[in-house]
Amino acid sequence: MSVVIIDYGSGNLRSAEKSFERAAREGNLGLDVKVSDKPEDVLAADRIVLPGVGAFGDCAKGLRSVDGMLDALNEVVHKQGKPFMGICVGMQLLAERGLEHGSHDGLGWIKGDVVAIEPKDESLKIPHMGWNELIFNESDHALLEGLPVRPNVYFVHSYQFIPTDASNRLATVDYGGDVTAIVGKDNMVGTQFHPEKSQAVGLQVISNFLKWKP
Repeated sequence: MSVVIIDYGSGNLRSAEKSFERAAREGNLGLDVKVSDKPEDVLAADRIVLPGVGAFGDCAKGLRSVDGMLDALNEVVHKQGKPFMGICVGMQLLAERGLEHGSHDGLGWIKGDVVAIEPKDESLKIPHMGWNELIFNESDHALLEGLPVRPNVYFVHSYQFIPTDASNRLATVDYGGDVTAIVGKDNMVGTQFHPEKSQAVGLQVISNFLKWKP
């Protein structure tokens, strides 16, 4: 069994790799974790992780610039239904559009747009940076199994994904209003926070993804 973390020039790849390796090891899951920019590795993987750091448009462009990668992702995620996890901008790329510095096409796998965070409390600064409490909208999803009530996780972002279908919004945080923290649909999940930086809670989320059978 293998997990591929996609390298397309954006993301905390080493930190993510170490966290996924640790979760697999501590869970005795027998999973091989690999960072790769090769579509053939994605096609052969049992689980796929898409990280992302930076602006939406730059990440979307970077992903599309890897020859054959979009075709590979569509094959394994859409046609074969293998478990997929997006992290930070990797989660935002699931959307139809990102409205950061213009309008940019996302993967369109979950309907909705990525828009600027606009806190109702003007004293709250953008980017939303640091620890915040998750508020679960969907408590039965496998990604949330074993998590404490209102666990703290680590964020760094200025934009959020607003799914068209509210049921795709699995968790939020309060930052001058509801801000999307986790999305999910079918065999796809995404976290706006960084599980690799979120200590024990983040490792639990990663472990849950590695064991998930959608």
